[in-house]
Amino acid sequence: MDFVDKIINGDCEKVLGAFPDDSVDLIFTSPPYADRRKRTYGGVKPDEYVSWFLPKAGQFMRVLKPTGTFVLNIKERVVDGERHTYVIELILKLREQGWLWTEEFAWHKKNCYPGKWPNRFRDSWERLLQFNKRRKFNMYQEAVMIPIGDWAQARLANLSETDKTRDESKVESGFGKNVSRWVGRDEVYPTNVIHMATECSNRKHSAVFPVSLPIWFIKLFTKPGDIVLDPFVGSGTTAVAAKKLGRRYVGIEINEEYCHIARERLVERQPLLLENPEIYETTR
Repeated sequence: MDFVDKIINGDCEKVLGAFPDDSVDLIFTSPPYADRRKRTYGGVKPDEYVSWFLPKAGQFMRVLKPTGTFVLNIKERVVDGERHTYVIELILKLREQGWLWTEEFAWHKKNCYPGKWPNRFRDSWERLLQFNKRRKFNMYQEAVMIPIGDWAQARLANLSETDKTRDESKVESGFGKNVSRWVGRDEVYPTNVIHMATECSNRKHSAVFPVSLPIWFIKLFTKPGDIVLDPFVGSGTTAVAAKKLGRRYVGIEINEEYCHIARERLVERQPLLLENPEIYETTR
């Protein structure tokens, strides 16, 4: 596969047309949001966003392995004082296209600075939508476990009889828990709320997410040697994360200058502390 471990300059829809079927394990990407990055990408109007994105998603589905996962970082914008519905419309159309909308993660930006508009406050979170081709897919949940937290020392010291069984929810939601199963554990599974600071150095790109964000999802959905694709790779953050974790990468970017920046980053020799506890924190 001569497309692997490369940053390719071009439109992802056209470039992916030459890729073989079922050839990548994870697609992690953040496309231009509606009406954003006009200087760089021309901007896509909110009312046209779904029709612009769907043909690309068709190529994503073709090249993704049946056991693979597609994670889409996207955010709606405000138009005429209200939130536009293009993200919701896109989810529905992707489901019609054949994608399974498996999960939704929320990225909480820990260092978001204050702000307001006449009818709303500043967003401090973004969506990460998980789509799959089949209900059974590769997922390595143990790879993203986190420290259990100081709360466990007091909570688990004196267990009640209820704590020792699967205690059903008092509101009859169908969810329950057996608290005694946490005794002796050093790590627990995270929630779907991811607390990470935004990127401090923008790498000359208008919208860079922190490298710890793709790292977390690459750990969750791939193993070493797997292929990670970012069809809107920008300055190369996803590719950098994949390389540092021992995965293969493919980055596609329509802007030639950003391709050059991404390639430079991939040959840098900068260490990354992958097990830094501050990289990922969860509500617990």
